Amino acid sequence: MAATRSLVTGGNGFVGRALVEALVRRGDDVTVADLAPSAPSGARFVRVDLRDEAPTRAVCAGHDVVFHNASLVHTRQSREDDVWAVNLGGTRHVLAGCREHGVKRVLYVSSASAVYEGRDIENGDESLPYSRISQAPYADSKIAAEKVVLAAHGDDLLTCAVRPHVVFGPGDTRFLPAILARARAGKLRFAVGRTRKLSDFTYVDNLVDALLLADERLVPGGETGGRAYFVTNGEPTGFWDFVSALLRRLSLPPIRGSVPYVIAYLVAAAHEALDTIRGGTLGAEDGLSRFAIRYMCTHHYFSIERARRELGYVPRVSIAEGIERTARHLERSAPRSHDDV
Repeated sequence: MAATRSLVTGGNGFVGRALVEALVRRGDDVTVADLAPSAPSGARFVRVDLRDEAPTRAVCAGHDVVFHNASLVHTRQSREDDVWAVNLGGTRHVLAGCREHGVKRVLYVSSASAVYEGRDIENGDESLPYSRISQAPYADSKIAAEKVVLAAHGDDLLTCAVRPHVVFGPGDTRFLPAILARARAGKLRFAVGRTRKLSDFTYVDNLVDALLLADERLVPGGETGGRAYFVTNGEPTGFWDFVSALLRRLSLPPIRGSVPYVIAYLVAAAHEALDTIRGGTLGAEDGLSRFAIRYMCTHHYFSIERARRELGYVPRVSIAEGIERTARHLERSAPRSHDDV
């Protein structure tokens, strides 16, 4: 039997690389479409900017399945045109390329932010409506992109979406690096909010497992097509409890106190305004956006029962084990000082 020909957009990013490595292990013939000029061992690389329609459509040719993972994560209220051009425009280009070249399946890496309205979500499931309140260009554009992916499902193209929440693990370039940079600089002395709020977290290997399971079950006449699935560790945890556990494991200074939500929100708003005046900084995730502050100060955790039932998804790496694996990776990859030589 011929190997499955898989295309991964954003295959050189955090989630993308983990997914590509898993597909290679599965025996797939894997292509990475990204801007960063490299690819995991065993995969070929094609440089593609998803904002450019013709190259994006062309790269879809010759593939059985596209894992559309690429997106521009930017939680501040700036650079909206860039965010929408990649997250929605790029998705439309991918779908057009799939139809043009006869690709059979598209699996979209979406976001649990699709249903978040700045209020508590406790054990939310897929019956929750899309957010009707604008939170940030990132969340808004991911909603629009998921809608067009699921609407594209039909006889000629099978589609589904997976919605992770706060993905972490070895190779993370956004979430944990921002936290650890502040901790190492002595700037992470206070938690935000004075009430313990529970959040879902998703270890990266668990997300990859869910994507592979969804691909296996995305078949004509199956129940997976046209559906979205929340995929997390299924272990609601206090946001700052998670951060504190990581700091302890890495022997970094602990959090000593907390600041009220209102103060943190006003500081974030001022920080965003200054950043916007300066032109807006893409990719700078330092936790100082209004979106991020709201996230830290609300419950947001989700039921994974649909993924369990319809995909056969079972999180195999716990949060505790995920923190340990991540810490060991960080310790191995940390630059050695002259005293260590």
